Amino acid sequence: MEIIRDPRQMQERVTELRRQGARIGFVPTMGYLHEGHLTLFRTARRENPILAVSIFVNPTQFDRQEDLETYPVNLEGDLAKAEAEGVDLVFIPEQKSIYPQGYGTFVEVEGLTRRWEGEYRPGHFRGVATVVAKLFVIVKPHRAYFGQKDYQQARIVGRLTRDLDMDIEVVVLPTVREPDGLALSSRNVNLTPEERRQAPRLYQALCWGADQVKAGEEDTGALVEGMRRMIQEGTSATIDYVALCDPDTLEPLEKVNGPAVALLAVRFSRARLIDNLVIGNH
Repeated sequence: MEIIRDPRQMQERVTELRRQGARIGFVPTMGYLHEGHLTLFRTARRENPILAVSIFVNPTQFDRQEDLETYPVNLEGDLAKAEAEGVDLVFIPEQKSIYPQGYGTFVEVEGLTRRWEGEYRPGHFRGVATVVAKLFVIVKPHRAYFGQKDYQQARIVGRLTRDLDMDIEVVVLPTVREPDGLALSSRNVNLTPEERRQAPRLYQALCWGADQVKAGEEDTGALVEGMRRMIQEGTSATIDYVALCDPDTLEPLEKVNGPAVALLAVRFSRARLIDNLVIGNH
């Protein structure tokens, strides 16, 4: 497993691999790797001769400095997990090499970024789109792998690659969950024991909504209110949003009479969690 820290060196390495005919699968991460990341690694490993992974806590996607400062880090553990999964290249750039002094170029994806996470975390998706675009230029992958847990982010990355004519296949894999339904997230480590006990309620609320749609309920207001009530009654979290949206445009739906995605975000004392579930596909 090669560890590369310099962007130019990484570009040169992958350029040589591509010249040799190797196809490159890429998983961008912010580290503190968990089973969700490892599932992406395994799929990418199966589908591509070369597996590249980046570990970079991207400062431009944090709307609050305190969130950046409390983001968990365990580089030694991450490297051990990456090596165990057969990763070929690990790109670990320093912040100053990604955003050197005087840096002033940012990528904006309009429309999809307007609501939900874009509203509650101003500037977040500008930071995500910018770092993903830079990583794609540096790593030059044929395929890039993302988890559905970050549903809005995955849609935005897909739009980014299409709009900028990037010859990269974006692969989105299902959310990986704990046995009790909680979506795996690096931020789960910041939950208190009591909050961790409550947290599966988020997925339970999403599943309740899906069951109601299967039973014939179409009224978005009733569905959203029911999911909100389940979270409010079962947790100490503050709800940022619960929504039922068009799965492509992420615009809110008036009725669920076709494909839809339920999105939610809540705040516990030291952890903000998001989750989603595709429903209404009938």
